[in-house]
Amino acid sequence: MNRVIVVGGGLAGVRTVEALRRKGHEGEVLLVSAERHRPYDRPPLSKAVLAGDADDTTVEVDWDELRCEMLLGERATALRPGDPCGGTVVTTAGELEFDGLVIATGAAPVTLPGHGAQRVLRTIDDARDLRARLTPGVRLVIVGAGWIGAEVATTAARKGCSVTVVEAADAPLSGAIGPEVGALTARWYGEAGVELRTGVKVAAVEPGALLLADGARVPADEIVVGVGVRPELGWLDGSGVETDGGVATDAALRVTVAGAPRSDIVAVGDCAAWWSNRYGRRLLVEHWDTALNAPAVAAATLLGEDAVYDPVPYFWSEQFGRMVQYAGHHQGAERVLHRGDPDGSTWSVCWLTGDRLDAILTVDRPRDLVQARRVLTAGTPVDPDLLADPERPVRETVKA
Repeated sequence: MNRVIVVGGGLAGVRTVEALRRKGHEGEVLLVSAERHRPYDRPPLSKAVLAGDADDTTVEVDWDELRCEMLLGERATALRPGDPCGGTVVTTAGELEFDGLVIATGAAPVTLPGHGAQRVLRTIDDARDLRARLTPGVRLVIVGAGWIGAEVATTAARKGCSVTVVEAADAPLSGAIGPEVGALTARWYGEAGVELRTGVKVAAVEPGALLLADGARVPADEIVVGVGVRPELGWLDGSGVETDGGVATDAALRVTVAGAPRSDIVAVGDCAAWWSNRYGRRLLVEHWDTALNAPAVAAATLLGEDAVYDPVPYFWSEQFGRMVQYAGHHQGAERVLHRGDPDGSTWSVCWLTGDRLDAILTVDRPRDLVQARRVLTAGTPVDPDLLADPERPVRETVKA
């Protein structure tokens, strides 16, 4: 394999470059990134960068040692796969031929209709620009009480902004962890001085206000939209690449083109919907842990090695002074079990099917999270009655 092109300059892209070199690839590697910045970490954008505790999250990489050419500020516009292998990536810098291709174009934030100014938080420039606007007394309206919305609200409230969060669902985090568990976090907003308005649908963003579906207006100096992202797939139109919410891959992260899996084309990161043998379905997990760990499998597949990516999904968030962590996949679980009092300072929620632990959400209980991840990975059954005792370590609830 002479030339590998990595399309996407996020964490998934750079980690794939590193994995290729670590596994002995000696050919040319070219990274194409629509951003003008070198690859950087995104999780700190809504935390340390927005708070002003950091200004640069560039991934520490020795590019000379990696022997990787970078085309920064250039965007892929089309893909022409070869038959039976290789092909051409069409970019704003010209046409680039490849022997191996890594699709790591990530996702773009969803925006709302309307002619008013709205901000999203996806890039380092987004974070720096928004940070400059978070001054005492600024009326900030956030659309979406998901992970990003809660994190932005946390920082803005600490900076003295007047913060209102508008959420279409009946509870925060409904899409991520369900309304029953999401409702347990609602009180955090009021305690932080943030107004939370749930069950409210937005019609449009207007100059100086958010127009709601019922015709009411919420005055705002700044409006931040955090209602999710969509994988960047437009450049693949007409290429024959199969999609399923994201770029559809098998368990080895191989992409299917015109009905046939291709070992010379892989997808990783926020744009990849990978097949999970563990869960019997494709998963689109738009979190840092996937971008960090999937590239090793992608690189192995490109180099002809046998590899499978099938982890227990994991993500985390810092909001309103709490560390919130989640592991597993709770869709289809039979019931919810509480470990500790949700009105207290630390607690966990477990999703179970029979005696199988499907997922766990922890609030300032890192030991629960660490031990539950091991149980989830091993798939060992647990005793639900023992698991309900917050004083008992999770590892001691495993059935003999």
